[in-house]
Amino acid sequence: MSITRVAVLISGSGTNLQAIIDAQLDINIVAVLSDRPAAFGLERATAAGIYSTAINYKSFSHTDDYNAALATALDALNPDLIVLAGYMRILPDNIVNAYAGRMLNVHPSLLPAYPGLDTYNRALAAGESHHGSTVHFVIPELDAGPPILQYRVQILPAETEPELRERVQQGEYIIYPRTIEWFAAGRLQLDNNQVMLDGTALSEAVIVDAEAC
Repeated sequence: MSITRVAVLISGSGTNLQAIIDAQLDINIVAVLSDRPAAFGLERATAAGIYSTAINYKSFSHTDDYNAALATALDALNPDLIVLAGYMRILPDNIVNAYAGRMLNVHPSLLPAYPGLDTYNRALAAGESHHGSTVHFVIPELDAGPPILQYRVQILPAETEPELRERVQQGEYIIYPRTIEWFAAGRLQLDNNQVMLDGTALSEAVIVDAEAC
């Protein structure tokens, strides 16, 4: 089996990227791409000897032009897997569909609960007992792709948004590399919108509880 070629898309500091790099997976990160030239994650990639570049969103007059440039860059890289690691733009359907079953994202909630933004405050305001993050396959509908692996934490009494965010993000650094490892080993596939792990259809995401780590 050839080594899986991975392209990582970022917009910011790249902490999930760093976790993937530090995990020393049997993959080839062929590039780290950002929509923002100032994204610190590009520096993380350079420090690790990984090719990195920015396709500056602000340099394009229209979103369609930016998306076309991104699609061209991705096609040139010919990745087996695209990893969204804090990439803050909604990808157009043509890119998502071109990499169906080969694009992963991590979202800071226990999907399908709380798609979209501000998930920590929304969970706290609702009085939820638990919160967490989900690695899922990407489909055209926002945050609606089939979930694969979830990290779950119990919300503590009087916990603040920054405190909850910190604990959930620590879990992302565990479950994202693990999911990528499964994909690279040929253990994980998306078949007709159904997550398959080791040849078995998952009826729900695999759960990693913080208390068990």
